Amino acid sequence: MTWAQHAAAVLENEHVVLRPVTEADREPVRAIALDPDIWRYFVSVVETDADFETFFDTCLKDQAEGRRTVFVITDKASGRVAGSMSYGNMAEADLRLEIGWSWLGRDFRGRGVNRWAKYLLLRHAFEDLGAERVEFKTDILNLQARQGLRNIGAVEEGTLRSFNLMPGGRRRDAIFYSVLRAEWPRVKEELATKPKVSQLDAVG
Repeated sequence: MTWAQHAAAVLENEHVVLRPVTEADREPVRAIALDPDIWRYFVSVVETDADFETFFDTCLKDQAEGRRTVFVITDKASGRVAGSMSYGNMAEADLRLEIGWSWLGRDFRGRGVNRWAKYLLLRHAFEDLGAERVEFKTDILNLQARQGLRNIGAVEEGTLRSFNLMPGGRRRDAIFYSVLRAEWPRVKEELATKPKVSQLDAVG
């Protein structure tokens, strides 16, 4: 079984459940996705229903073709879809993958949803898939996401300048972070037992 196949599992704790995206998620996701604040630092923008259809169809296609494992996050307290995160850039031969494409609806920010989703994805990566390195990247201008990554114990590694084109024509500098297998016990402890919701819940 490849990483792309093994990664597509249901991940759950008492706070959130993450399931691989399906067509049935289209309308619950649409209900929270048409918020311009979500897409401020994304490489694509969802402003209209047409934008959303393209975005969601891409999620389904990436999942079906093994380019990403796209998870839909459900907040257990409310029973509502809260947002999405993905595994991507899965370099199985090198035991390396990325967690990203992360966003939450407005009602679910600052409530610990991001922290618990990151916890489950990191645990699955290190303890089930056998990853040696999990990486994250974000826009250098996204100060909230950068602080959130530092606060879970991810190590800031450096900046790739002019990494990609953003909507509106700006060239984004991408800043990279990672957690290594040897660091996972410490990071796991931080995420599981030392919640700092206002800091750890920054999406990135």
